[in-house]
Parts: sequence; C-alpha cells; structure tokens
Amino acid sequence: MAENSFDARLDLVPQSPGVYLMKDAAGSVIYVGKAVLLRNRLRSYFSPNPQGNAKVLAMISHIADFSYIVCENELEALILEANLIKEHHPRYNILLRDDKGYPYIRITMNETYPRLLKAFRIGSDRKAGARYFGPYLAGDLYRALDALRHIFPTKTCRRVLPRDIGKERPCLNYYIGRCVGPCRGDVPVERYRSVMEDICRFLEGRYSGILKNLETKMSAAANQLDYEQAAVYRDRIQSLNKLMEKQKAVSEKEFDADIIGIARNGTEVCLQKLEVREGRIVGSSAFFLPDDQLEDNELLAAFVSQHYPDAAMIPPEILLPSDLSDEEALTELLRQFRGGRVHLLMPQRGAKKQLLDMARFNAGESLQRHTLMGGSGQTALQASLKLLAEKAAADKALHRIEAYDISNIGRDDMVGSMIVFAEGRPARQQYRHYKIKLQDVQDDYQAMREMLQRRLSRIGDDKFGSRPDLILVDGGQGHVNMAVQLIAQMQLNIPVAGMVKDNRHRTRGLALPGGHIVELADKLRLHRSIIKSDKSADKSAGKIAQKTAEVTARNISKQSDIEYTAEDEMLWRVAEQAADFDQNVSDQQAAAMGLLRLLTAIQDEAHRFAITYQRKLSSKRHTKFSLESINGIGPAKRRLLLHHFGTIKLVGEASLEELEKVQGLGVQAARAVFEHFHGEVGE
Repeated sequence: MAENSFDARLDLVPQSPGVYLMKDAAGSVIYVGKAVLLRNRLRSYFSPNPQGNAKVLAMISHIADFSYIVCENELEALILEANLIKEHHPRYNILLRDDKGYPYIRITMNETYPRLLKAFRIGSDRKAGARYFGPYLAGDLYRALDALRHIFPTKTCRRVLPRDIGKERPCLNYYIGRCVGPCRGDVPVERYRSVMEDICRFLEGRYSGILKNLETKMSAAANQLDYEQAAVYRDRIQSLNKLMEKQKAVSEKEFDADIIGIARNGTEVCLQKLEVREGRIVGSSAFFLPDDQLEDNELLAAFVSQHYPDAAMIPPEILLPSDLSDEEALTELLRQFRGGRVHLLMPQRGAKKQLLDMARFNAGESLQRHTLMGGSGQTALQASLKLLAEKAAADKALHRIEAYDISNIGRDDMVGSMIVFAEGRPARQQYRHYKIKLQDVQDDYQAMREMLQRRLSRIGDDKFGSRPDLILVDGGQGHVNMAVQLIAQMQLNIPVAGMVKDNRHRTRGLALPGGHIVELADKLRLHRSIIKSDKSADKSAGKIAQKTAEVTARNISKQSDIEYTAEDEMLWRVAEQAADFDQNVSDQQAAAMGLLRLLTAIQDEAHRFAITYQRKLSSKRHTKFSLESINGIGPAKRRLLLHHFGTIKLVGEASLEELEKVQGLGVQAARAVFEHFHGEVGE
C-alpha cells in the first residue's frame, strides 16, 4: 500500500458512527472495526507513521482497499460489527472459538413438536427459535440428559411428529410415566411444548420454579386420590432435589450471573464463562484464541459483543476481570438483547471477587486441557500417531494399528482379541475374537503366538481388512520378541511393539524390539504430583475446580434421539484426563502424554474385548456343566451321579447307556441329564 494512497477517498468519509471493512489484494475482508468518527479512525490507519502493536501493523501492511457502512449511533455500529465478524471471519479480528471437543444440547423449539438432540456447533436454526445449551464438558452431557429423563416426561423414541402420530402403539416409556405420549394423537401440542419449555428452564438452571410446579402437581394428584400419578411427581421431585444437592453452591443468595475468567500461556488465551443460576454453578464454557498480546479489555469487549447475542440466556449481572473500553455501548447492547437491565461489574473484593478468582482458575484448567490436546482432539490424535510412528515404526504412517490381548482363567476358556484402530480411532467392525485351540496349559506366549499366526496367515484376506502398519501386543519384551520371530519366520515386514503396564496394571509405556522401553508414565505422574501439591497449597481453588453441575444418573437409553458411540465416550474421557496436568509442560512432554493416553485407550479396548469373550465362554461352560438346572435332578440324584462318575465333566461326557446304568437314577432322569449336555435325542 502506497502511503497516502487513500487520501482522496478519506476526505469523502463522513464524521459519523459506522463500521469499516479492510480488504486485501484479493478482495477478502481481513479486518472489521467500528468507530464513533469513521474518518478519524480510518486516517489513523493510513498516516505516514501508523501506531499499533505488531498485529495491527501487519494488518495495515496488507490493506489494498476498504469500505464502510454509516450507522445511526455507536450501538448500531457495535451490533453490525459483531455480525460482520461472524459473517466474514476476518484474519485480524479477535475470533472466539468454543471448545469443539464438547457438544451442545439442542432443543428444536422452532418445530411444532420440539426434539432433544446433540449438536457439536450452534446451527443456523438458532435464528428460527432453536435453543442451544452448552458446550458440556466431559461426561456432563450424558448425565445432564439422563437427569432430564428422570425429571421430565421426555420423548426418546425416533418417531417423527406429526407424521407418525397414531401409526403405532406408544412405547413403554409412556406407560411408566416417562413420556407424555404425543404419538397417540390425543396430547395437545401446547402440553407437549410446555414440557420442552420446562426442559429449557431446567438447562438454564431455573430449578426453583420447576420444583414448585412439581410440588403443586403432586399435591393436586394426591387430593384427587390419584396416588400413582402423585408417586410419579414425588420421584421427579426427589431426582431434582438430589441434583441440586450435588451442585456447587457459591452463594447463600439466589442470584444469576455469568463470571468471566482469562488465562494465558504465551501462545493462546482462554476465556472461561461460569454460569451461576439461583446461586449454583450450572454450566461452564471455554473459548480460545491466539495470544496476540492484546489487552484484557479488548478480549472481553470482543467476547461480550460476539458471544451474548447467541447466548441461551443473558443474566442481569456479568462479572469481568477488567474494565471495558466500550462499557456503555456494550451494556446497552446487552440490555436490548435481554430486554431488561444488565450490569457489567468488576469487583475488587468480597464474595464476587472470589467468584472471579474461581473463573480464572477454571480458565487455567481449560487451557491446560486444550493445550495438551493439541488445540483439538483430532490434532492431538495425529500428533500422538506421529510420535508412535517415530518410536515404533521408523516414521511410517500408521493408518491401521492392530492390538492383541489374551484372556483366560487357568487353562479354561483361553481366548484372544484383535482390535483395530484406523487413523487413531476404533474400527469395531474389524475386531476379531480368537478361541485358543492348540494350548491345554496356561501359556500366554504360546497363546499369543497361535493367535498372531492365525491372523498373519490371513494377510491379504479382505474379510480381515488391510495389512496392519503396526502390531501392538499386550505384554513386555518376551511377547515382543516372540512376535518379531514369528513375523520373520512368515517373511513379513510389520513393526511390532508391546504395551507394558506398571505394578498397578496401568499402561506404563512402550516395549520395543531390542529391549528398549519407552517410559511414558513417569512424566505423567510427575505432573500430577505437581498439580496435587499446587491444589493442596490452595485448597479453596482446588474445590473450585469441581465446578460444573453434577447430575445424577449414568446412561442414556439406546432409543434416544441423542446417538453416542463408545468412541465418543473414550475421547471425552481422554480430554477429561488431560485436565489433571500442569499447563507449563513442554511440547515434547505434551506429546508423550498424548501418546500415553492413546496407548491406554488401545490397551483398555483390547483387554475389554478379550475379557468380554472369555466371560461369555466361561458363563456358557459353567451353565452347561451344572447339574442344578436339570429338571428332575435333585440333591440325592446329583450325589448319585458324582459318586458314580467322580466329576461333572465325566458326567457330561457319559453316554445315555452309561447314565441309565447308574443305580437309582432311573431312565427318565438319565435321559434328562444326557439331553442337558448333548441336546435332545430322537425316540
């Protein structure tokens, strides 16, 4: 940009409030700003010696054109600026990004029959009336949704309304009071929507009104002698009370507020919003942006203007850690969106200052997790795979990893499992169970060898998937050496490593051919000990870390509109674990921790898959080799059989003729025993 190249155009810019858009040579919007006096603000950019930080000067160097929009006042300019930033995502603006690793609850209030769904981002239907709550951290979404099902009669089936009204009988949830049954066709739309409105109030933390309403309904049902319905309301009241007891109360007064905390690590900034409703923390959201050395007041102004127009609720108080440069305009903006008074407060002492400290602490915790996860789950996953390839596969890309484990009880029911991780994620349709056939003694090495030999003999078989880029065996150096020898004998070239555990059966590191152990857990425990000591030094802050509302139950019905996989739960668990680490770790340490979490997930999955099959076989065997379940065989006849044959196994192996020869057993009883072990026989 030549100096003063825009002078003629600048003379035509009015001295009015408005919004300006800076564009690069390609015509892309690179910055959106607002000004009370447009001409003065624009001239400040195009002066011979413009002032500003490195980011501002870099933006100025790329300006090839500009445009502006005149507004009636500063408030209108503020609203327009926020909308244009969301539309264009300019490179040099502050762009808030929420933690996409965690989902929202979406309630489609824009539909006649609203649905309860999961969403990973706020959609365009927000403008049409859909409601979004969240994002929810770790497993809180599961627990929040299950709490809803215990308190409200919520539709969980997949029927599309009103299309499917009257087509089928109501499901079981209707008959046990868990759903109002809109599919029957006799439930007014208003009644169904009132339930969904209650759910929205619940997610906003408006518990007291819901509680009073339930108590009123319970009393009315009891007065009408409808005790079954009264019991339903009683159970819902108990569930709500349990939820409220478990939530973190931060004040004896029932007040509503949002508390904003800021944390930096030199690379990124986290803005954490804690939602306090009726004196309890009911929600938490984290937003991340690059640390461009901007002042806190600039970050907070961007947050307020970009976040709250889309917020599910704007409370009457917002606590901020510093003053805002456009406080009056931002306050008026919030008042318009809320339809009532809003106060932006910067407390310096007392209980509200403690709440700000709480938000700052939680911002630091969120930034730890975000940093250690590489900024996003997928980024961290790729970094972990890259490090695993470097350590165990000579930097070869790891598209397919196969992991193997053995499970047995003594020499009985010895089984093996093969699990597959494709691009770092479970490929469950390619898992395989192996029943060990050639071993009659407990020998994990030979059992593992048999399983690997059977698998590797099927290299090229499409039913087993593509060739593995890495084989991981559950075990130490002995298992690795055995696998290496077998692969060499079969003239294959597949890298092998072992997943080793510590004395508490936790994943510890990686065993490589040649005897080298890549220790990963020591660094992890070191940082956990640092966190523990820091928390004990600041006990109150440590308690604050357990902030978000904990709600009661565990699992969502498989018939729910909200669909989850075990992979979702695993990845959320990984993200939750990362919050235990110290935020000042190096990139190398963070990568090692990410690899440890990946290996833990793989090893746990292989063990789970193996032991599930082993228990299934064991249960089947114990059921088969049991005499108690045979009709007509009581204690006396069981004693006769055991005295005659010696063991249950020999009883099961006996022929019908041998059983009939047992004195005192009888023909019918002998036949019943034989059919128990061998199936029915013809007449």
